[in-house]
Amino acid sequence: MDFRFANLMGAPYRGGNLLIAGSELLSPVGNRVSQIDLTSSISTTLPFEALKQIRLLCLSPDGALLLAIDEDGRSLLINRRRRVLLHHFSFKGPVRAARFSPDGQYIACAVGKILQIWRTPGFVKTTAPMQLHRQYGGCHADITALDWSQDGRWVAVVSKDLAARVYSLHALEGYRVPTLAGHKDTPVGVFFMHRSGASDIRLDGTSAADILTVSRDGALFTWEFQAASPDGSEQLGSASAADEQHRSAAAAEDGIADGRPEMSASAQPTKRQKLHAQPGKDFAAEGRWRLKEKHFFNQRGAHLTALDYHKPTNMLVVAFSSGIFDLYQLPAFENMHMLSMSRQSINAASFSPQGNWIALGCAALGQLLVWEWRSESYVLKQQGHHYDVSTVAFSPDGAYIATGADDNKVKLWTVNSGFCFVTFSEHTAPVTAVSFLPTSSAAVSASLDGTVRAWDLLRYRNFRTMTTPDPVQLASLAVDPAGEVICAGSLDTFQIFVWATKTGRLLDVLAAHEAPVVALAFSPAQPLLASGSWDKTVRTWDVFSGKGGVEVLQHTHDVLALAWAPSGKMLASATLDGQIYLWDPLEAELLGTIEGRRDIAGGRLSSDRRSANNRTSGQCFTSLAFSADGSFLLAAGASKYVCLYDVEDKMLLRRVQISSNRSLDGVLDQLNSKDMTDAGPAQLLADAASDEDELLPPTTAGGPSGVGDLPGTGGGRRPQVRSRAVALSPTGQSWAAATTEGLLLYSLEKGATFDPTNLTEGITPQAAKQALKRQLYLRALLIALRLKDTSLQREVVLAAPASEVDITVAALPTAAVADVLALLAEYLPVCPHLEFILKWLQALCLKHGPAIQKVPTSVTMPVFRLLQQSLTNMHDSLASTCDANLYTLRYLSMIGKARHPLKQLPSSQEEGVAEE
Repeated sequence: MDFRFANLMGAPYRGGNLLIAGSELLSPVGNRVSQIDLTSSISTTLPFEALKQIRLLCLSPDGALLLAIDEDGRSLLINRRRRVLLHHFSFKGPVRAARFSPDGQYIACAVGKILQIWRTPGFVKTTAPMQLHRQYGGCHADITALDWSQDGRWVAVVSKDLAARVYSLHALEGYRVPTLAGHKDTPVGVFFMHRSGASDIRLDGTSAADILTVSRDGALFTWEFQAASPDGSEQLGSASAADEQHRSAAAAEDGIADGRPEMSASAQPTKRQKLHAQPGKDFAAEGRWRLKEKHFFNQRGAHLTALDYHKPTNMLVVAFSSGIFDLYQLPAFENMHMLSMSRQSINAASFSPQGNWIALGCAALGQLLVWEWRSESYVLKQQGHHYDVSTVAFSPDGAYIATGADDNKVKLWTVNSGFCFVTFSEHTAPVTAVSFLPTSSAAVSASLDGTVRAWDLLRYRNFRTMTTPDPVQLASLAVDPAGEVICAGSLDTFQIFVWATKTGRLLDVLAAHEAPVVALAFSPAQPLLASGSWDKTVRTWDVFSGKGGVEVLQHTHDVLALAWAPSGKMLASATLDGQIYLWDPLEAELLGTIEGRRDIAGGRLSSDRRSANNRTSGQCFTSLAFSADGSFLLAAGASKYVCLYDVEDKMLLRRVQISSNRSLDGVLDQLNSKDMTDAGPAQLLADAASDEDELLPPTTAGGPSGVGDLPGTGGGRRPQVRSRAVALSPTGQSWAAATTEGLLLYSLEKGATFDPTNLTEGITPQAAKQALKRQLYLRALLIALRLKDTSLQREVVLAAPASEVDITVAALPTAAVADVLALLAEYLPVCPHLEFILKWLQALCLKHGPAIQKVPTSVTMPVFRLLQQSLTNMHDSLASTCDANLYTLRYLSMIGKARHPLKQLPSSQEEGVAEE
């Protein structure tokens, strides 16, 4: 039962900023952080949850520390390389922008109108991990973006008061914070730009730099610093912005951060200013900022929503609400590329550290894109379901997952990589059910558009469409174990339609139910079809003999879900009153019931007038799934829980909470009664009022809190946490739940567990290695198996010579055969010695075949399914490699024959040489 969270699929992007660290793309997904390896195409999700939607990601320059901040200002500090959560911290308010200093010693955060500078915490857990260095005021509205100078001594910010300001990291004597005003719309970006061709170096060792500010209406301003010469005249471009600020900045701390009025440069410094002033610096010169250049992005009818600037190459990428993004070369303001990502607003844009990749995100479509602008090619294209995932199914080998959703699409995912490799969009209405054919070469789906479509997984096309005589809405789907017929149940005519898989011809129409048929399932052992309906009955059908209904199983409430045990001797049905009935379908006998009403209950909606314990709606299961050996049952419904039941004892084993995201409705069991007003829940009113925050893009402002946050979200209404479908992998190693946030994948912990059974003082790793030196391979293997040390087991297997494999396997005890098979099945995908591992497997099957058949299937079935999956993947990989190199091998063979010395000899001499 030790299922742990493994991955989140089906929702690549839901809003917030994007980061590229090396070859990995970091993206917020709900209240989690997704990590995509762009070189190996593997997507993983960090196993940490924030309390609400993550809106801001901040990465240290060395890529080790990741700061994830949610919409309320609560943050997670993560060691990204070790995937360890170090600290929880709250900024006491929404954070609009955050960035590490270039040296990684400080973190600048914009909390409302205040700029805060924090010291970067270390990798050791402490009581107070974050220490406030300085705090700056002066902005009259919320700060929307910030940036550090190259030397890390200055921070430039822009705010909703249409002005930019430059603050000093340390207190400097006589400094007045400049106010750079001129924009006519909200500034959404500010960057320090290294001045091209600047040769002057100031006293602090920094070169000259300009400041770029970009507003929402598409205006780009370049600000330049004018430093005064010793004779009092102003010199253009002779000093850096950093110098001027260092020349005078102690007043920022005394006059602004403390709330007192600004002091002039000629005023006498205070005692505090003298303490903070840096000796040895000449800050007596006067100077001012001036507007150097103005440029405008000509995108009529669209406003700027995301941008990023790459300082080493002076490249600027800007994205708009029309779905168009442009790439500019600065300071010439030359448009290098203009592309369209979609028709929806682009919410995030980010450069890679090398500047060759651009990451773009569209929250409305759940779309994630990485574009390489030099070669004009796509590195990554991923898109999740736009609305809730409604159905999920595993392939027979457990390697793939098919999902259907209310956005009319069917997507197929690879379990190992977490990537969607094909999307089918031929349906014209929400998809209600998906299933695989037994051969795993095709998938089928049913939809409310009245069609059942078959998808070819080799050519990625819709090769067959099955329709009904009259237009109906199909709500359920089932494929028989042999893959010969496909059945679908309707919502409006209460009929079950049967088609032939090979021809797509309608074979039969089963009519006996008096309400919508919402559940169908074929027995894995006998040719029986079970159908569940809202008419409070479950009927079994002999589809192949044409005898019609066999048995009728009567219930007291509407039937919502069905599941067959793998043995075919038990049928589970879930009803509207929260009960799970266990039937013997052949004898029409009730074997027992499971009371699940209290187990599935949990979470109070914002609109509920009653507590979670007194709720009457939603306390039922809508999806059931048996384990591979039929020992436990998975059940899910409109709740934050997925329940695991023991079938024999009919008791709850475990209750898994699928989400702790408080941005969803129904996560908390108890709500604060003061939030319930006469006009409705205060939280819903706040969500509706937050739509005006959409003016700022998530990359700079932390993102909206209403529209576009989650699939199916509308302004002013939060989606309810629920699990619409659940499926268990045929290998028994993982299960998936189709939830509000996407497709959650849970799997068994792969780490070895220590079992002290049959251990003595002589059973040690040193004893195993000593046995290897003495060439006692069987003894070494048994010691490694008892220690449960995977690395030691692999070392022993590889140390045995090929000639000793048959002897070692023949003397292996029967009780250890399953463990060795599991070891080889897990090691096969990563081991380069393919032939050697196959020799071990062949010897095990030949020597212990009869003994393996006597082992319970609950032990051997997951191992053999994993082995089959590994062998299939290896075969496909080798086949594609051989096909790609076939002509090269032929060419090399011909060259070898042409250069063979035997070809230069006469035929008689050639025969003599051949005989020798």
